[in-house]
Parts: sequence; C-alpha cells; structure tokens
Amino acid sequence: MTGGVPADGPIPVIAIDGPTASGKGTVAARVARTLGWSVLDSGALYRLSALAALRRGVSDTDDQALADIARGLDIQFLGDKVLLDNDDVTEQLRHEHIGEMASRIAPLQPLRDALLERQRAFRQPPGLVCDGRDMGTVVFPDATLKIFLIADVDARAQRRYNQLIEKGFSANLGDLLTDLKARDQRDQNRSVAPLKPAHDAVVVDSSNLGVDQTVDCILAHWRNRI
Repeated sequence: MTGGVPADGPIPVIAIDGPTASGKGTVAARVARTLGWSVLDSGALYRLSALAALRRGVSDTDDQALADIARGLDIQFLGDKVLLDNDDVTEQLRHEHIGEMASRIAPLQPLRDALLERQRAFRQPPGLVCDGRDMGTVVFPDATLKIFLIADVDARAQRRYNQLIEKGFSANLGDLLTDLKARDQRDQNRSVAPLKPAHDAVVVDSSNLGVDQTVDCILAHWRNRI
C-alpha cells in the first residue's frame, strides 16, 4: 500500500488544474512528496517548447514547426533542475516572456498532440500528481482525484510578484495583474482544451490559504476519496 492505494490497483493520478499563479505547481510538488509519488509540471513542457522555439527563431504561429520542436525536446528533470539540451534552464523557464509565449502557443493543436503522450508517460507506480490546465479534462480524464485550484486574480498577482522579487527579478505588480487577466481570458476562451474544471473536479479556493493549508486540504480530499 503506497499513498493509500493497493499496489495491484491502477496507477492513481491526482490532477490539479487551475489558472496561472494559483500555486498549483508548488502544491502539486508538496502533495507528491508527501505521498512518495512522481510529479509532472505540464506547464514546464510548454515553457520548454517556447524556450526552444525562441532559441531556434521559430515563430509562435508556426504550429507544425512548434510541434516538431516539442516532439524532439531533449529534456531532463533532475530534482529541482530542468535541463534543455544539457543546459540548465531552470531559472529561464520562470521568466515572464517565456510564460507569455507558452500561453500563446498552448492552444495550438499540433503542439498539444505532440506533448500529450510525453505527459501520459509520467504515469508510473506508485502514483502521479500532475498540474496544468487540462490534466483532469484531457490528459488524465480517468484521474482518481481531480482538483481545480482557484485564487482571486489580485492574490495571484501578488504571489507572482513576491516570487519574482525573491528570485531577484524586477517586477511591476500592475503589469503582472494585467498580464494574468489577459492569460485568464486566453486560457478560458481558447477553442482547444479551454481552462475549466472537469465535471467531477473538487474546486479549492486558495485565495486565503497558505501552501501548507492548501496541501492539507487536497490530502484530506484524497483520503476521503480512497
């Protein structure tokens, strides 16, 4: 029994979806560590695709070229480090312009198709915690537990601002707020895999919760589910 799941049962998945800067990446990593499971930051795959495209001078509208890049990504996840072509790009992936480009290319169907199987390959024993925008609706529709993590946009902008300042990056709170609202609109209204909770998802509002409280809340839902 690992994480409360019989060893001979299907490989369980906890899917955590939500808007940009809702804290889902940090929370997913904590939940995975508590359960002893693998973790997938699906957004990293889109940011890696965006970074690789920028390095190669590929336009964010060239969907076939972007799909080819996604299929051929030479990436490694080593603990907290992310390598692209053997280059440590961990910090670069957090730059706002990379996140912005990732948001623009994410709706492109050829790119999404190219990344789909790479994401599903992360489902390995004893279990997987994944975060993104369509983990529970498209990538793992059979996930054992689906969480839709939300937070007020002002709270999310403040969190992102604090993260950037702590990492030594310059940031403007007003610009971040404007950017988040634009990303929300784009993610919610795109024709391909729009950001929305799965019909069987549990909605968790973390506007007034710390990371530990949010993790405890999700683990409580997991215990109730099993």
